Amino acid sequence: MGDSSSARFLPRSSASSRRLFELLPSRRTLIVLIWAVGFILIIAWQKAAVDSIWAPPTRSIPRLRSLVFNLSDFGAVGDGFTVNTKAFERAVSEIRRRGGGQLNVEAGRWLTAPFNLTSHMTLFLAQNAVILGIDDENHWPLMPPLPSYGYGRERAGPRYGSLIHGQNLRDVVITGHNGTINGQGQTWWTKYRNKLLNHTRGPLVQLMWSRDIQISDVTLRDSPFWTLHPYDCQNITIRNVTILAPLSDAPNTDGIDPDSCENMLIEDCYISVGDDAIAIKSGWDQYGIAYARPSTNILIRNVIVRSTISAGVSIGSEMSGGVSKVRVENLLVWNSKRGIRIKTSAGRGGYVRQITYKNLTLENVRVGIVMKTDYNEHPDEGYNPHALPIIEDIDFDGIRGHGIRIPVRIYGSQEIPIRNVTFKNMLVGITYKKKRIFQCSFVQGRVIGKIFPTPCDNLDVYDEEGRLIRQSTSQNSTDIDYDT
Repeated sequence: MGDSSSARFLPRSSASSRRLFELLPSRRTLIVLIWAVGFILIIAWQKAAVDSIWAPPTRSIPRLRSLVFNLSDFGAVGDGFTVNTKAFERAVSEIRRRGGGQLNVEAGRWLTAPFNLTSHMTLFLAQNAVILGIDDENHWPLMPPLPSYGYGRERAGPRYGSLIHGQNLRDVVITGHNGTINGQGQTWWTKYRNKLLNHTRGPLVQLMWSRDIQISDVTLRDSPFWTLHPYDCQNITIRNVTILAPLSDAPNTDGIDPDSCENMLIEDCYISVGDDAIAIKSGWDQYGIAYARPSTNILIRNVIVRSTISAGVSIGSEMSGGVSKVRVENLLVWNSKRGIRIKTSAGRGGYVRQITYKNLTLENVRVGIVMKTDYNEHPDEGYNPHALPIIEDIDFDGIRGHGIRIPVRIYGSQEIPIRNVTFKNMLVGITYKKKRIFQCSFVQGRVIGKIFPTPCDNLDVYDEEGRLIRQSTSQNSTDIDYDT
C-alpha cells in the first residue's frame, strides 16, 4: 500500500500526537513568542532595579526627644485644605506642659495659620511633609514693630507675625527628612505690589530673644517676606537648609537675616531667592543705635547662593547696632546681580568691622564686590544725619570666577571713608572692556600678590612677601562708573 493507506492504520496514540503537533505554532512564531516573553521579563527586571534606586522606601522618623507626638494625634488632616492651626497649638501646648518633646509632622500637606513653638521642642518634618501657610492676611496676628527698627519696615505701626514663631525660647530644633515649610507668598507679593496691605508682611520663620537653636535638613520656600529671621538670638546653627523663592516678582524674600545675633553658624546651604540670600543686620538708624545689640561672631561656609535682584551675602543696610567678627568662606555666587555687598549710609551710626571673606567663587555675576555708603532709606525723619557708620578691617583672600562685569566697586565718601581693606589672591574673568573695572572712592587699604584685574590707585600694592611695591597716590580719588 502507499503512504496514504499506511497513515489510515496508525495506532490511535500516534494520530493524537500528530494532531497535537499540528496545533503547535511554527518555528518562527515560537521564536518571536520566546523573544517577546524574554523582553517583557527584562523590562520588568529593569523597572524593579530602577525603582529600587530612585524610589527608596519612606524613611522612618528618628526619635530625637524622649517624648514624641505625631501631629495627626491632635486631629490634624494633611489634605492641603483642612486648617490645622488648632492641632498645631494643641500639640505645642502639650509639649510645653510636659517640659519638652518632639512633634512629628508626617507626610502630607498641612495647612495652618501662624503658630508658636516652645522651649525644648523639636519640630520634625518627615519626608514629603509640607506645612502650608494660609495666604489670607486676616489669619495672621499683628505684632509691635521690632524695637531696633521702630517701624514695621514697610509700613508704620504693627507688622504681621511669622508663620512659625517663638520668643524667649531655649533649645529649639527644626529639622526633618527635607520636609518643606511653604509660606505661599504669591498672594502676599501681589498685594504688596498693588499697595493692598496695611502692615508689613511677616517672615516665614522668626525666633526672637532665644538661644540654642538648630535648623537643619528642611526646605523653606515662598515666604511672604524675609524667610528665616533670628532676632536678638544666641547660639544658632543653620545647616543643610534649602531656601527658595522666585528670582523676580518676589519682593524682599531674603533667605537668612541674622539680626542682632551672636554666635551663629550657617553652613552647607543652598539659597536662591528674590532679594539678598543672606543679609546680616542689627537695627535701623536711631532705633538700632538705642537698642545697641550687634551681630557678632558669625561664620558662613560652604554655601551656594543666587540673587538676581540684590546680593549673595550682604551686611546692612540696617546695621546701626554694629556688625563685627564675620567670616564667609567657601562661597559660590552664581548668575546673580552682586556677589558680596556692604551697604549703609549717614544716619545709621554703628560699625562694620573685622569681616573676612575667603575662597569666593563668582560665576556670571554683574558686580562682584560692592561697598556702598549712600543707601539712604530711613524709618522716619527722626534719624540723626550726623550718626556716621564706621567701615574698617575688611579682608578678601581668594576670589575666583568668570563672567564678571565689575569685579569691585567701593563707594566710600568723604564723611564715611572705608579703611583698611585688603585684597589678596584675586583672579576673575571679566566681560566689561572699559579700562576702569576695579572702582574705588575714599578707600584706604592694600592689595597683596597677584591681583587681576588691575586694582584701583587708591590701594597700596605689596608683593607676596609683604614688600611694598607701590604706595597709593590718593586714597580719596573717585573712579566710579555709575552707568555700570
